[in-house]
Amino acid sequence: MLGVSLATASGCSGDSSSSGDTEGAGAAGQGGTGAAGQGGDLGLTTSSSGTGIDPEEACAAQSAEATLVKRPVDVIFIIDNSGSMGNEIESVQNNINDNFAAIIGAEGVDYRVIMLSEHGAVGDESICVSMPLSSTACDPVPDQPGNNDPVFFHYSTPIASHDSLCRALRSYSGTVADQYGYAPGGWSEWLRQDSLKVFVEITDDGVSCNANINGNTVQLNDNDNEAGGITAAERFDTALLGLSPEHFGTVDQRNYVFYSIVGLAENDPMDAPYAPADPMVLGQCNTAVAPGSAYQALSRTTGGLRFPLCQTASYNVVFQAIAEGVIQGATLACDFAVPEAPVGETIDLATVEVQYTPSAGDAQVFTQVGSAAECAAGSFYIEAETTIHLCPDACTVVQADAAAKIDVLFACTITPD
Repeated sequence: MLGVSLATASGCSGDSSSSGDTEGAGAAGQGGTGAAGQGGDLGLTTSSSGTGIDPEEACAAQSAEATLVKRPVDVIFIIDNSGSMGNEIESVQNNINDNFAAIIGAEGVDYRVIMLSEHGAVGDESICVSMPLSSTACDPVPDQPGNNDPVFFHYSTPIASHDSLCRALRSYSGTVADQYGYAPGGWSEWLRQDSLKVFVEITDDGVSCNANINGNTVQLNDNDNEAGGITAAERFDTALLGLSPEHFGTVDQRNYVFYSIVGLAENDPMDAPYAPADPMVLGQCNTAVAPGSAYQALSRTTGGLRFPLCQTASYNVVFQAIAEGVIQGATLACDFAVPEAPVGETIDLATVEVQYTPSAGDAQVFTQVGSAAECAAGSFYIEAETTIHLCPDACTVVQADAAAKIDVLFACTITPD
């Protein structure tokens, strides 16, 4: 959400756009990477003197500067607890703080980690996440996870070799319970409505499981091949989007990215990730059971990277790369509240305009349309008289500009006593 600070014009003439620099991240590109740019030009009317609002017809021409902020990110780790995963779990414990959480936090991203895996000692193929991400030192391993609101929440449930995706679906609303009762309604209790969701899957095997979701049985089996992986990924995607479009998006606009640390063969160099555009890899690294074709298909569909599970000594590089993807995915939000009117006045919503000033170039005025269905280049709409939403084309331009400045321009009428 963009914050808005009000700058009031003097009397009933002229405009008074407030000034100041704002900072933000560039739009996320394929594979969770992106870079700040200088925005663009939508071919709109430029403005150097105001809104086009006639100050003689309203109490005052006003402007409010919207402060551009990054979207929060919720990161959901799903970690296999089967007997072959001890070394991998230990490497996760050794890297999740310094090479993941600390990097994201240093960039000012509002992040949250949700762990789906059995809590306990690594010798039991369970995981204990230590401070500072959690609230415990894990020495000794405590009886219960050290949840650390608002940044870390552990939903303890055993993940078997083949059931990661089904377990995630079934525990979302608590059908599969957290062993310690931290979230009776499922791990969905810890998701934030406006956040990007990032999944990180860690397993050495494939997918073969069933999940009953809202009375429908979802059957997932990747058969360790490409066709099976694509089918299983499509079914999981459909089920996930069906659980909550508000959290995970739609087929046309997904709100999640899926990273895979799975049993696929190494890239060249060995610690390099596979990009979403790279073909599916059906070869296996030396300690893996299967290449994880369903997980790979999800990564390719959602723009996530794929890493070989077996290179445990390189998990620092892996976690740093995923952290960078999370940072780049925390794009600027494209909606913000309608400013509050000055005391004794009411905003005339019909007069509202949005002025975008790129880091290089003249200010451009975005025009108001009636609804999302009427969106066009360089436009916005107002929902429920409270929230301004930039339309997709305008949003893309603003997100690509690290130094963009947004002003909301409007006129007021005097509220009768």
